[in-house]
Amino acid sequence: MTPQELKNSILQLAIQGKLVEQRPEEGTAEELYRQIQAENIDTDKAYSNIPDDELPFDIPYSWMFVHIKNIAVLYNGRAYKQNELLNQGKYPVLRVGNLFTNNSWYYSNLELESEKYCDKGDLLYSWSASFGPHIWTGDRVIYHYHIWKIDFSKYVYKKYLYYFLLADTDRIKRSGHGLAMIHVTKASTEERLFPLPPLAEQKRIVARIEELLPLIDRYEKAWNRLEDFNQRFPADMQKSLLQLAIQGKLVEQRPEEGTGEELYRQIQKEKQAFIKAGRIKKGKPLPKITEDEIPFDIPEDWKWVRLGEIILSVADGPHFSPQYYESGVPFLSTRNVASGKIDFSTAKYISRELHEELCLRCKPKKWDILYTKGGTTGIAVVNDTDIEFNVWVHVAVLSMGSYVYPYYLAMALNSPHCFELSQLYTHGTSNRDLGLTRMVKITLPLPPLAEQKRIVAKLEELLPLCERLK
Repeated sequence: MTPQELKNSILQLAIQGKLVEQRPEEGTAEELYRQIQAENIDTDKAYSNIPDDELPFDIPYSWMFVHIKNIAVLYNGRAYKQNELLNQGKYPVLRVGNLFTNNSWYYSNLELESEKYCDKGDLLYSWSASFGPHIWTGDRVIYHYHIWKIDFSKYVYKKYLYYFLLADTDRIKRSGHGLAMIHVTKASTEERLFPLPPLAEQKRIVARIEELLPLIDRYEKAWNRLEDFNQRFPADMQKSLLQLAIQGKLVEQRPEEGTGEELYRQIQKEKQAFIKAGRIKKGKPLPKITEDEIPFDIPEDWKWVRLGEIILSVADGPHFSPQYYESGVPFLSTRNVASGKIDFSTAKYISRELHEELCLRCKPKKWDILYTKGGTTGIAVVNDTDIEFNVWVHVAVLSMGSYVYPYYLAMALNSPHCFELSQLYTHGTSNRDLGLTRMVKITLPLPPLAEQKRIVAKLEELLPLCERLK
């Protein structure tokens, strides 16, 4: 049960006479109602017996149902013209928004009838789109037409009436008609049935409600913490699994699979062959990894490397906005990758001619990694599609050789360690950019190739379980 449902349940028990016991010495509602009639609240609205089949719920024998109009009068505020609402003046004008979150006020110098003023402690009811009861806590104001001020019998305890209206508002909303003004008109509200207990019991009911409300507040805080935990748990679990994976704690190490150092030398040999063949350009040397850059221990047969040391090349798309067409070659931006999957459904299209021209700089191939570098930065996705496409400047394309498993590298880049580094290397506020020369400095652990594949296989078993928790 949510905190709001618990609160509504308590209010419902209260107005059904189930929250406190009845005491014969406190009299009956019928005796109380005769005193209310003697007040002459509104002589043209006399009480009439209500048929049993119209009663919304059972109440104690000492209570009785009456109409709101039998115990209270509802006064409408003023329907102000726009030129009557001033930026400053004698009286603040209370509007529905001011009862909720709007701190912007209008003012008026108008002198109105006494019932058009609202003072501290007055019971109000907003009946516009945001509707419900309020006890005014501010200084004197004049109030808008979409608010009623409720004047009621001295034999009705204000807070009991307030809590009844709160419970009644919940019933209206749950009925599915809450947003239609016709269901909260003045006439329909005056006809609503009000369960009237003896006055002393009204006060005991309110006292009991106000004993319970702080407990509900505590329950709500605990509930919100639990809800927050439940919402964060799947994502936190995913992050934990990725972190365990790059720490070498997800699968066992096998000596026969070699070492990260041996693999690193094979990668460098392959890169040199590509450079010699003119297939890639020789990059600038990257700084050695210092002890300060190593945040956790890894297995002895692994090796700390920088991203730029284990990829063959990195490139991004054009630094200009191309002309788009209704069809053509898909042109991906950050939004098509930031979800963690390649999403072609919202892709824009460029001409075949421009695509061929852009391929001289950046030509995404199958098994390359797309890495977001603009806006939402640091999200890596393996291009496992056969669809031909190109990318904008905000997406980098990382190409690998034979000795790095694409899914392992993407997993490592999405791990908390690498993601935090990507944010550190992202510059700018409104135009956030993870530059190519910065991203290649990202450090990550390199396991043997066979172990990379076993790590990914294990993650593919575990990560779907996290998805089911959402």
